[in-house]
Amino acid sequence: MTGDETDAKASAETGAGTVPDGVTTAGADGVTVPDGVTVPDGVPGSTGRHGWRPGSVPVAQAAMPGVRIVIDIRPLQDPDRAPLTAAYLDGLLGALDADPQDGESFAFMLAAGRDDPSSDWSNLDVVGRRLLLPTRFLRSGALTVDPLMLRGATIGAGWRAERGGASGAVYHAAGGSMPIASRIPVVAALLDLAPWAMPDEYQRGTSARFGQRLRARLLKDAAAVLVPGRATAVDARRLLHVKQARLRIVPLAARSAYRPGAAAGATAERTRLGLGARYAVYAGRYDARQDVPTLLDALGRLASEPAPAGVAASDWPPRVCLVGASPDDRASLSRSAARAGVAEAIVYAQGLPEDRLAALVAGARVLILPVRSEASGLAALDALAAGVPVVASAVGVLPEIVGAAGILVDPGDPARLATAIRATWADDDLHGLLATAALHRPAAGRTWADVARETRAIWAEVASPAPLF
Repeated sequence: MTGDETDAKASAETGAGTVPDGVTTAGADGVTVPDGVTVPDGVPGSTGRHGWRPGSVPVAQAAMPGVRIVIDIRPLQDPDRAPLTAAYLDGLLGALDADPQDGESFAFMLAAGRDDPSSDWSNLDVVGRRLLLPTRFLRSGALTVDPLMLRGATIGAGWRAERGGASGAVYHAAGGSMPIASRIPVVAALLDLAPWAMPDEYQRGTSARFGQRLRARLLKDAAAVLVPGRATAVDARRLLHVKQARLRIVPLAARSAYRPGAAAGATAERTRLGLGARYAVYAGRYDARQDVPTLLDALGRLASEPAPAGVAASDWPPRVCLVGASPDDRASLSRSAARAGVAEAIVYAQGLPEDRLAALVAGARVLILPVRSEASGLAALDALAAGVPVVASAVGVLPEIVGAAGILVDPGDPARLATAIRATWADDDLHGLLATAALHRPAAGRTWADVARETRAIWAEVASPAPLF
């Protein structure tokens, strides 16, 4: 075992070491909770009030009448365009459907000309569906057009919700689509901060710059902004100047298909893809949020090193299976991998149904997440729920999610990323410690039912009667 690998093993045992400087396993309480922001039970730093502001009635004691929820579900009609938002909506609405509430009803915003996914939720009281014209062809111009179009579509959507037993109405926004000058309170789920954390990448043109500034303004005006973690709350304050009193921390949960037992189907998947017994998974797309150049550089460094003791020649250098990449992403990634001399180290898995994708992830040696911006951490949550350690950049919400169940490295540092991958690849004792920590995290038992319950509480808090116009 090398000195770096010994340090890595010690880090996993203590939950706070280094592998070497700049490569760390994160303690679960490594992020400071900002004043005025609270977190749910079971999350490190919790006040026990499920995202409630200090002094509010705890959820367990609060009577929560149903609410009319107006919600844009277009991402579910085109999940390849917005996979994170689609996964969030699928998890949330599926959990709400599994536990319907008296007086609760929904008005859905849908894209015209596409299949309606709401037919899958047989227990939800759907009182209206409004078809919206497609705006995708407008590219960045859609950032400006969507708020105006949603403003018109929401008129009357929450009117007289009280007659059905609701306490009022809210507009629940996911993925950044919010109505401008809405007459009903907006609850916004903030899942991505890259447009403001990386303005040089996402605000290049005049249209994109104006659209993202408009989104920031709408977020500031929202009645409540839901963030998946404490670091995201801090960044929302810093980048968007969202008031502390409006921030609610509602951590996400792993999707139900991701569990240790899912690894039973991994053999068939890796055989089909030509993967060996040891492989890594990279979950992401070829965009500015991801740090693909650092990953390819790290793989090149590993390819130039001899196989560690105990690792079969067929399993070295590490092979990485990319999941979530679109066909366009794959073309760009293939060119970049070829230029880096690691084309043979990259395998692509596209279009897999969720159960097969979960099996592929559950059978991986490690999930690799080199990123530049990460506000949700959903890919890490899925992997950890399946007992798979994570090697990730110490960016955004990842330190508080990964905790002692993985190794964190400084972003943009291929040498340390290579060291972390080699340590998890070669040291079975270290890998076992990390995998055990993944399954015994404080939030390991969190489900989408918890997310739905805490979101309902916030809806009930901010809901108000909606006018017709």
